[in-house]
Amino acid sequence: CSSFLCVCEQRPPDASQATPTAQTQGAIKLAQRNWDTFNKAQLEKLLVTYGKTSPGYNPAKPPSAVFDWDNTMVFLDVEEATLIYQLENLRFAMTPEQLGKALRMAVPKTDFVKDYNNAAGQPVNVDRAADDAVDSYRWIYANYAGMQGKLPLAEIKKNPHYANFVTKVRYLYEAIGDSFDVSVAYPWVLYLFTGMNETQIRGMVNETLAWQQTQPIEKVKWTSPASLPGQAGVVSVSWKNGLRLMPEMQELIHAFRDAGIDTWICTASFVDVIKEISSNPAYGYNNAADRVIGMELERDANGVVQTEFRRGYAQTQQKGKTQAIERFLVSKYGYGPIFVAGDSEGDMNMMQDFADTKLVLIINRLKGLDIAKLSKQAVDSYGKSDAKVLLQGRNDNT
Repeated sequence: CSSFLCVCEQRPPDASQATPTAQTQGAIKLAQRNWDTFNKAQLEKLLVTYGKTSPGYNPAKPPSAVFDWDNTMVFLDVEEATLIYQLENLRFAMTPEQLGKALRMAVPKTDFVKDYNNAAGQPVNVDRAADDAVDSYRWIYANYAGMQGKLPLAEIKKNPHYANFVTKVRYLYEAIGDSFDVSVAYPWVLYLFTGMNETQIRGMVNETLAWQQTQPIEKVKWTSPASLPGQAGVVSVSWKNGLRLMPEMQELIHAFRDAGIDTWICTASFVDVIKEISSNPAYGYNNAADRVIGMELERDANGVVQTEFRRGYAQTQQKGKTQAIERFLVSKYGYGPIFVAGDSEGDMNMMQDFADTKLVLIINRLKGLDIAKLSKQAVDSYGKSDAKVLLQGRNDNT
């Protein structure tokens, strides 16, 4: 993985134009770890230029920085890892009827793209796969001791209904994501939290992270049992396992806060999921829970999640990230963030939409045509003092 650097031309705030002294520059250093040397220097320069040691710093009007979470602050995706843990351990608080509603929520009835045809080469749509998943969940719901039955999880897992259920739900997540717009796919996985409250969700995230640390970094494949073809037939799905915390990003977010720069998370994952990993001291990021902007669902009077996106809230992906930052940061500070970090097309808007942004950090996943264009700017301006977008490589094997 290569590391480069780049940026979009934007207007710097007048208050921070002073050139840092050598003494001040020496005060802020990141550990080298796996940083590209130039990227590390640019980040340190930003902290000095706009942080509390700079002549123009005003503690009453501190600058802010915004970080995406999944595949930016950690290796892999916390929301996706939580889904796998939820499936592996049957951590659901829904009836079969509620599950059926959640699996179909806002998903078009048209066939999935050909990559998601079943093993016989036949097309599949949401109704076929959801019907199969719900049929197997109905058996699980009636027999699992954690729901309405008496059998322990180990016994449930021996029945083909278990493999059919978990595979077809995970398959739906992937197929919907690759077949339809992100405005359909991103909220879909959140609806599986229906019936849970914040404490339950955050507790499940803790369990997920403990489990993931024991897992190798590898690709995992599930295939539904041939004995239960149902309407969708036999389907398979693969994903990457082995989520890891990233010391470089733990240290970076601390460095921003130590420099007097307010740090915020803006994520396309469910807000409760990211609150737990980003604010729990056990995970080393220590960001305030009330500085997480994420996907929101409606809740009842007791705080129980409902199968409905929260009214009046933007989906925090693509342009919705910009809208959320305008709503929660610009309205608070009167200006946009000086720094934005992300890894994907969903972060592109917030990386480019604010005139106050001085530096952008892209974690290079070689993913997406649009972000590749911004990454190309990083390559072209790598090593230049006025470079504004940093492209940081990572080794997915380690």
